[in-house]
Amino acid sequence: MHPHPRPDFIPGLDLSRILYEEAVRPVLDSAYPGLRHAAARVGSGSEVLGFDSARSADHEWGPRLNLFLAPEEAAEHGAELRRLLAVRLPKHVRGWPTHFRRHDPEVPIGLMELTEGEVDHRVSVDDVGNWLRTELGVAAAEPSVRDWLAMPQQRLAEVTGGAVFHDGLDTHGLGGTLGAARARLAWYPDQVWRYLLACQWQRISQEEAFVGRCAEAGDDLGSAVVAGRLVRDLMRLCLLLGRTYAPYSKWLGSAFGRLAVAEELTPSLAGALAATEYPVRERHLCDAYEFVATLQNSTGLADPVDPARRPYHDRPFQVLHAERFARALAATVTHPELRGLPLTGGVDQWADSTDFLGLTGPRRATVDALARTVTR
Repeated sequence: MHPHPRPDFIPGLDLSRILYEEAVRPVLDSAYPGLRHAAARVGSGSEVLGFDSARSADHEWGPRLNLFLAPEEAAEHGAELRRLLAVRLPKHVRGWPTHFRRHDPEVPIGLMELTEGEVDHRVSVDDVGNWLRTELGVAAAEPSVRDWLAMPQQRLAEVTGGAVFHDGLDTHGLGGTLGAARARLAWYPDQVWRYLLACQWQRISQEEAFVGRCAEAGDDLGSAVVAGRLVRDLMRLCLLLGRTYAPYSKWLGSAFGRLAVAEELTPSLAGALAATEYPVRERHLCDAYEFVATLQNSTGLADPVDPARRPYHDRPFQVLHAERFARALAATVTHPELRGLPLTGGVDQWADSTDFLGLTGPRRATVDALARTVTR
């Protein structure tokens, strides 16, 4: 095919809606009249989180759609429907090709390209329960405490973000629709939320004194590295307090920037990162600690704790002693499966390997092993 000028950028969710309404829905109506289905753009992809731009079009971005059928109909019609769409979908939507060429056979990444033959499209066909098991390790039923702890926030953001264009799965009032599943997963149960907040404060308490100790030892680079880790943990804490799932590192700052507190808190966080001298780094971090501690107190989730900075025991470092907030929140955790756990938290509070967090079985196995160790 000859090179084709790239059309004007359209936000990915808008492009997915157009794909469904103008291309996929007509195929369903003619070939499978009355077929119960849901149509959405959910799962991986910057557009699902609302962070896509023209840059996103260089891989796995474009006219994409998730189709969901009832389990028995997905099993019966899924493969046939995908083949039919390969033949009957238009070659492009608003100028954006529906065909995704695999650039490297060993890497499952598709690049949009016009084709004269059948299109290798990005319209998936699945049932809700099977898709949730693949994405999160749970089906549509209410997740257990261990399920919640084993689900990375990035994955939860992908499942509950994006957009649903049609949700016509009739489940006879059993709550098995895509919308019902997304509603159940929209945010943590109250007790899990309190536990995760306590764990996030505990993470901060473990390293807040190291900023000063590294500098005292002449390791200013180490001091800056620890400060960066603390800034990241404070950002994730603010997202937890704001009832917003934290995405992985590429989009963490973008998600934090949408919070109402970001405008006031960002100067302190940025100041801590930019500081080249320890006293300035410590001052900015303590300003941020006090701000977030006051925010925590304002939630009323636990007894208020003095948010003022203070010395680290008899050493000349100013800290918050964040473990005080961890203890206050932990005291409100009464769920029997949570109150005996150490303050380690959800899987992405103690692991940040993308490869590991993408493995559903090992995530859950590790959470189960931790719980068994504690209850012995």
